[in-house]
Amino acid sequence: MNMEINPSEYKILIVDDVMSNVLLLKVLLTNEKFAIATASNGRQALEQVEKENPDLVLLDVMMPDMSGFEVAQHLKSNPNTADIPIIFLTALNSTADIVKGFQVGANDFISKPFNKEELIIRVTHQISLVAAKRLILSKTEELQRTIAGRDKLYSVIAHDLRSPMGSIKMVLNMLILNLPSEKIGAEMYELLTMANQTTEDVFSLLDNLLKWTKSQIGKLNVVYQDVDLVEVTDGVIEIFSRVELHEVLELTGAEVSVNNLPAGAGVPFVHAHKENEEIYGVLEGAGSVTIDGEEIELAAGDWLRISPAAHRQFRAASDSGIAYVCIQVKQGSLNAFTADDAIMF
Repeated sequence: MNMEINPSEYKILIVDDVMSNVLLLKVLLTNEKFAIATASNGRQALEQVEKENPDLVLLDVMMPDMSGFEVAQHLKSNPNTADIPIIFLTALNSTADIVKGFQVGANDFISKPFNKEELIIRVTHQISLVAAKRLILSKTEELQRTIAGRDKLYSVIAHDLRSPMGSIKMVLNMLILNLPSEKIGAEMYELLTMANQTTEDVFSLLDNLLKWTKSQIGKLNVVYQDVDLVEVTDGVIEIFSRVELHEVLELTGAEVSVNNLPAGAGVPFVHAHKENEEIYGVLEGAGSVTIDGEEIELAAGDWLRISPAAHRQFRAASDSGIAYVCIQVKQGSLNAFTADDAIMF
């Protein structure tokens, strides 16, 4: 089924060395409201294509100097004209000639002498395909503009919400750290913990959305490079000293480790947890920790609690190493503090 078209919007180039054929085709197609351009030989056809930019070429095969097959080869080899459909007009009906025509880029054949109805149907069909292709390209460009606008909007939303959400998250972390349940009650502490976890989830979602939109609009570049895993592993072992104490002390409710980073070194990965919160205490030295993009300076005597979902990475100062203890426990697993759990003798 042909797509509905307005013939006056499409131009057809008629190429034939027999003027009577040119005139007949021009009359028939003009009656159908198509715009018409003509050429009487192959070289003139190439000039007319460049000048008129036709939507379809009706091309005679048997012409002096340059055959229709040669003209088609020139058109198909040029990126600017390669997509123009070609219908060959020919008295050559052998299988070999038809095969050669399709090999050089023909879209269809019309045999001479041609039938008016057949001519109009074949021409209209090719023009319909041209119209459909233009519509698809137009809709594709429109969709690309819509997607680009959407991605830019997502980027703005994620960026503008991420900063205040990060501040809220830091405040909630500080409240949980400084307001134990015995001060505010178990129910209020649980609500505060739930609010903190929700904030962590939203912040993580916004962070992922921002990274995704940057990748879509070309602002996040991925650089691939070869990595020697043995060398990387040896380097991690060398710079990142970690002593696990939970096995030595036979701990059953917590994991405790002592970590040492030399000056200028950092933990070579960012990590978070599914359920376990972590309490860090700086034993000596100085450095920093990056939590969800926020950098916090650390010095000996500092303590901080980090909720499970927060992304964290520690680094020693450039002029000082850092040693810190990490205590890891399941969030919300402590049923009672010393005042309630202790048994006095």
